[in-house]
Amino acid sequence: MVNFAQAQYLLLLLLIPLFFVFYAVMLRFRRRRIRRFGDETLVKEIMPSRSASKGWVKVTLFAVAFFFFTIGLSRPQIGAKLKEHQTKGVEIMLALDVSNSMLAEDYSPNRLERAKLAISKLVDRLRDDRIGLIVFAGNSFVQLPITTDYVSAKMFLGSISTESVPVQGTAIGDAINTAIRSFSVQSEKSRAIIVITDGENHEDDPVAAAKQAAEMGIRVFTVGVGSTQGEPIPVDGELLKDKDGNIVVTKLDEQMLRDIAAAGGGIYVRAENSEFGLNPIVDNIKKMDEEAFSSVVFEEFDEQYMYFFAIALVFLVIEMLVGNRRAKRRLFN
Repeated sequence: MVNFAQAQYLLLLLLIPLFFVFYAVMLRFRRRRIRRFGDETLVKEIMPSRSASKGWVKVTLFAVAFFFFTIGLSRPQIGAKLKEHQTKGVEIMLALDVSNSMLAEDYSPNRLERAKLAISKLVDRLRDDRIGLIVFAGNSFVQLPITTDYVSAKMFLGSISTESVPVQGTAIGDAINTAIRSFSVQSEKSRAIIVITDGENHEDDPVAAAKQAAEMGIRVFTVGVGSTQGEPIPVDGELLKDKDGNIVVTKLDEQMLRDIAAAGGGIYVRAENSEFGLNPIVDNIKKMDEEAFSSVVFEEFDEQYMYFFAIALVFLVIEMLVGNRRAKRRLFN
């Protein structure tokens, strides 16, 4: 397959017909000047060695040289072969709580935005590790499959909000189970799940899910977001209230998160405004044995422009060597 890295230069090929038009016009003006000087037939007899056809030959050679030069200028490339790429690292699935309680403002500007900022900084620290992202509230789904495309990871991260999951609630166990199913088939030992939540689980048994993950060789880490004394939840400019009209206060359930981390063979860290808690967890993950991963990527294209420039130079040199005189023919010595 041929690819042109700077295809816009191919528009210069439209100039080639103009070379011939310009030369034809130039010949016409030359004949007019000759007529003013004298009889055209007489002038030709005065200059018998001048060749009329060689002018067209020179223009043709110049046009061919310009053609190959333009092709070279557009940088033709060939290749695009599939190549297996080997890397070593760990796989990390991030499970981010997007329930309404994450809108509490005991972090600046709120729990969710502070968590997204911390994850973004975490992505900046990664090199060959793979990362995936799960969002959860009343249920969970994969926002970003396991990947090394950190640019896409940040792009998906920026689009997350409390509306990312339509069902409200906090199902940490379901998020852990979703993460377990989301690791790549190549990964067998270097796998970790980081759950970022306020720990107010209302739906299932996250400790049992973490224990199951540990039995599969997956370590589960937890980051607690929130204050233990509680914080109201602002929604649409008002404080969230329950069905009885009481203001809902969300509190960090540290004991739940400690139990999840203990069952999952990981550690629990409470997020602070200055240090969110992901760095010590990542340092812990980095101590895990790195695993070799292979992926199929496109090999870089091979540049071919130099060959076209060389061909253009050859035709240009030939054009310069072609004179305006007729070749001498000698029938007899």
